[in-house]
Amino acid sequence: MKKTLSIIALSIIGFGLVSCKKENQQAAAGAEAANITDSTAGATNLAPTDSAAAPAANTAEAAPVSNQPLTSVALSESNFDFGKIKKGDKVEHIYEITNTGKNPLVISEVKPGCGCTAPDFTKDPILPGKKGKITLHFDSSSFDGNVQKYADVFANVDKAPIKLTFTANIQP
Repeated sequence: MKKTLSIIALSIIGFGLVSCKKENQQAAAGAEAANITDSTAGATNLAPTDSAAAPAANTAEAAPVSNQPLTSVALSESNFDFGKIKKGDKVEHIYEITNTGKNPLVISEVKPGCGCTAPDFTKDPILPGKKGKITLHFDSSSFDGNVQKYADVFANVDKAPIKLTFTANIQP
C-alpha cells in the first residue's frame, strides 16, 4: 500500500513539474506575443503588462508594491537582439535605465518570464539624473531556432512593470 501511494505521489509531483514548465512556456509565449515593443530608435514602451492590470488570482504571485514616491525613467533600449548564437551559449545584455524624475528610483525586483533568464540589477536607489543597470543573463541550452524572452522590472514608476525583451536565433 505504501509503495502504491509513493508511486502515485511521485507521479503527481512529476506531472506537476512538467505541467508547470509547460504552463510557464505557454504563459511566456502569450505575454511575449502581446508585448511587442516599438522598434523606433529611442522609443520605449513603458505600458503595464496584462498581468499587472489584472487582479492577481494568487496573492503569492502579486506584483511587489513599492512604498517609495513615484518617479519616471528612460531606457536606452527595451528590446535587444543577440542575433545568431550557438546552442548552449550563455550570453548577457545590459539595459541602461536613467532616472528622469525628481525622486530616487528604486528597483524592487526583476522577474524573468523563464528560468533560462537570470537578472542582475542596481539594488541601491538611483538618484534623479543618474543611471542604473539591469543585466539579463540567458542560457540557450534548452532552445533551438528563434526565441523571444522577457523580464518584468518592478520599480517605483507609474506604469510598472517595465517589460524588457530580447531575441536570439539559436543555432545547433
